[in-house]
Amino acid sequence: MNGTTAHTTARTTPHPVIVVGSGPTGLLLAGDLAVAGVPVTLVEKRPHRVSNLSRAFVLHARTLEQLDARGLADELETAGRTLDRLRLFGRLTIALDTLPSRFNHLLVIPQYEVEKALHRRAEQAGVRFRYESEVTGLTQDADGVTVTVRTADGAADGAPDEELRAAYVVGTDGMRSAVRNAIGLPFPGRSVIRSVVLADVRLAEQPESLLTVNTAGDAFAFLAPFGDGYHRVIAWNRARDVPDSEPLGLDEVKEVTRLALGRDYGMHDARWMSRFHSDERQAPAYRVGRVFLAGDAAHVHTPAGGQGMNTGLQDAANLSWKLAQVLQGHARPDLLDSYQDERHPVGRSVLRSSGGIVRLAMAKRPATLALRAALTTLLGVAAPARRRAVGQISGIGVRYPAPRGAHRLTGTRVPDVALAGGGRLHEALRGGRFVLITPGTYEGAGADREGRLAVERWAGDRRTALLVRPDGYVAWAADTADASAVDAALSAHVG
Repeated sequence: MNGTTAHTTARTTPHPVIVVGSGPTGLLLAGDLAVAGVPVTLVEKRPHRVSNLSRAFVLHARTLEQLDARGLADELETAGRTLDRLRLFGRLTIALDTLPSRFNHLLVIPQYEVEKALHRRAEQAGVRFRYESEVTGLTQDADGVTVTVRTADGAADGAPDEELRAAYVVGTDGMRSAVRNAIGLPFPGRSVIRSVVLADVRLAEQPESLLTVNTAGDAFAFLAPFGDGYHRVIAWNRARDVPDSEPLGLDEVKEVTRLALGRDYGMHDARWMSRFHSDERQAPAYRVGRVFLAGDAAHVHTPAGGQGMNTGLQDAANLSWKLAQVLQGHARPDLLDSYQDERHPVGRSVLRSSGGIVRLAMAKRPATLALRAALTTLLGVAAPARRRAVGQISGIGVRYPAPRGAHRLTGTRVPDVALAGGGRLHEALRGGRFVLITPGTYEGAGADREGRLAVERWAGDRRTALLVRPDGYVAWAADTADASAVDAALSAHVG
């Protein structure tokens, strides 16, 4: 199947792409496709509403860079609060203000604020939303995917389920993904922490820090502000292992918080309380034929390090431009294989790092306590180890595999570099474009790539030519390149 066939399929399919699940991952992905000119339908089984019952509370540097390339970061920075230090294991402080990024901090902001911004962008770009529509089945063939959907009105009237036809489907529908189940993918892993308590409460006493987190004995607790007078509490008591269905009262939330933090800050007026269990799971494949998984449908892990929502958003940023390239006939379908190659190892790495943080934080055995002490000392005195740790958590350190013989920069993230004329890279990337940065003037891009390629010059005297992918990673680089080499690179990557 070549690019022309894929393009023909997209034109004749009522829904070129169906995204299932309207969380942050699905909203970013659908918005990217619509901005690129790909018609997309977003299917969500819940009614249309923005919930404040979110577990995610932080955006890391690399995610903020991705949002900046979509014109959303400054707005979210205004809505949230920044933190330039992280504390681990009670006595290790990791500085974020040394990150090589415009966003050299962590942004504390509830997930629902991120969803609101992404929803508005997707809606303005023309995404078609189908709320109260539950996926009940999925089949695929060589030409497309048929998604069976049950609507609330149809269920009430006893009407048969509706069938939607798409060229590609992306499941971003969470841990219990109907899409993943429909394509028969297992979700191996296990529950790491059971009976975690969640509560949204008012506090009579304000914590000293923006984020408050600590472990003591068998207890762990985390506090984060919503910004509306309420705080989210996430707490766990190893000694109280009860089913998620066990009733939860405010007294229990206060007790486990006191065990972990030494005080409960005068919690009162709980507007919501619940229990959940934290799993570590990853699908063995993020693609089966014409169906893809992203976000929690592909991987779930502990909340440690705040990497869940961030990893899903970066999945979406990686996949969206590739789908657009293939559907519009600018790339061969095998470009889509690189999604698995690039993002599955990242998901596996996040599982390991977040799980490692939890296990070390809750250590009780002498050997694990000794390991934690050694690691804390190492990160405190060894700058390279500390940079690697910060790069892992922030996403700045992610690098994608490059073909044999490629330039050393291929697959690396490009910072928000200054461009000639006063612009910067993230601004040039907006609209889902590739960006070619050269030492001098280059006129060979051609009108056939208009809207898909921005040609820029370095603001300084750098001599390397870079072709930056729409997700901000290097597609091609050369220390010296003539016009024919640049043309070849553009043909290979931009199409």
